[in-house]
Amino acid sequence: MNPIYLEAAVVVLGLVLLMAEAFAPKVEKKTFAWLAVAGLLLVLAATFFVDTAGLGKAAWQRFYAVDAAAMFFKRFALLTTVLVLIMSVEYVPVLQRYISGTPQGGGVAEFFCLPIFTCAGLMWMASAIDLTMVFVSLELVTISFYILVTFTRRRGDSLEAGVKYLILGALSTGFLVYGITWTYGLTGQTALAKIGPALAALKDQDTAIFFAFLLIMVALGFKIAAVPFQLWVPDVYQGAPTPITAFLSVGSKAAGFIVMLRILDVFLSVPALVGRIGQVLVLCAAATLIYGNLAALPQTNFKRLLAYSSIAHAGYLLITVASVLPQAGGSAPVLPAGETIAFYLAGYLLMTLLSFTVMVVVANYAPGDDIAHFNGLHQRSPFLAAALLIAMASLAGVPFTVGFFGKFYVFAGAVAARSWLLAAIGVVSVGAGFYYYFKVIRAMYFQPPAPGQETPVLLAQPTKLVIGALAALILLLGVFPQPALDLYSKGGRPAPVAQTR
Repeated sequence: MNPIYLEAAVVVLGLVLLMAEAFAPKVEKKTFAWLAVAGLLLVLAATFFVDTAGLGKAAWQRFYAVDAAAMFFKRFALLTTVLVLIMSVEYVPVLQRYISGTPQGGGVAEFFCLPIFTCAGLMWMASAIDLTMVFVSLELVTISFYILVTFTRRRGDSLEAGVKYLILGALSTGFLVYGITWTYGLTGQTALAKIGPALAALKDQDTAIFFAFLLIMVALGFKIAAVPFQLWVPDVYQGAPTPITAFLSVGSKAAGFIVMLRILDVFLSVPALVGRIGQVLVLCAAATLIYGNLAALPQTNFKRLLAYSSIAHAGYLLITVASVLPQAGGSAPVLPAGETIAFYLAGYLLMTLLSFTVMVVVANYAPGDDIAHFNGLHQRSPFLAAALLIAMASLAGVPFTVGFFGKFYVFAGAVAARSWLLAAIGVVSVGAGFYYYFKVIRAMYFQPPAPGQETPVLLAQPTKLVIGALAALILLLGVFPQPALDLYSKGGRPAPVAQTR
């Protein structure tokens, strides 16, 4: 199977479902969600039958990579979208409060279709090896999110979140376009494979090259929620519909990091810039870790807590990015940077989506997202409380969970690269994480239910299966991490651009 058909199939699926919804208004809206899930699962299965023979002769190969990283993140995007759609089905009662008063729920089907186009953009970003392709795929993702963040348009905080995301997103896009333009002006190229040698051949242009790098990093810093480009995160995460918050937290971050690794590899081809790039990455990683963890400590709203937690986890991933730079006396890391980031993001996918899925279910029985609404959850639903306990423990990095191994590989890479400052800040940040994650556990197991919220929490069978599977995978990969690593390392042929150092 030609790999470029994967994205084509996803786009066609989204268009077909949108058209079907328009001409079949009486069909139950949840049907479109299950059709989308089935279609995306078929595309996910097809990724394991991709034919890479003769790809080097394809005209589109200049823009599109089919390497291990690309295939891993395509599957990552597909699986994330499937889980978000299942979560969205559970979220329909909340959604209908704000977009329609009818039982059928006008607009609900679009809520199931738009994430499909977001998924296509994420998949294209995973394969993008040309700055033009990066920009186009990034805009497809961002424009879809502009709509989804404000989908519950009768809520003031949702509109506020949408306006903030639109303004800051447009600003970050401006930085990206300016960075691409500056790079093209220096090299006359947009293909990453050609930009590296062209930059290395330039004489006395180090400042101009570094400026182009900074412009592009500003745009990517917005996507991964790195300091100082994270100011949109808390309000947007709290105001957006909960499934979209989960999608933003996981999907956008994954795509941002794979693009960052590809672009970083290009600019590191200029030896004179390695030191300055290293200083920027170390400073950004340290600031992101400190801000994310300190800001999460006083939070009483669960979505805002996970928002600041998302910033903190971006900091852990930036430790790995900073650790790819050569250090005097440094040794080889336990895992290459690409594998470390892929494993960490795989674990983060499981932990975050499990947390948000439980939140969506509980929100049907509570008036908000405060941690106090989880009081006594173990009495109302022992299954949900146990699942959220596993998610919180893994996010904190407790042994025998996937979160522990993720942080272990990050810190091992930092130690191997002799990034002692980042390793020290990371260890202290883990301690802070234990405090704010275990506030949720304390509410579930050591606080009585709020008056009027003693009702048992009921689960639909598909949601129960998804929650059980996510919790089981968190524990399984916390003992046997190799399957996730194999999925990355055996994802495809080598990339046509230089591999990350």
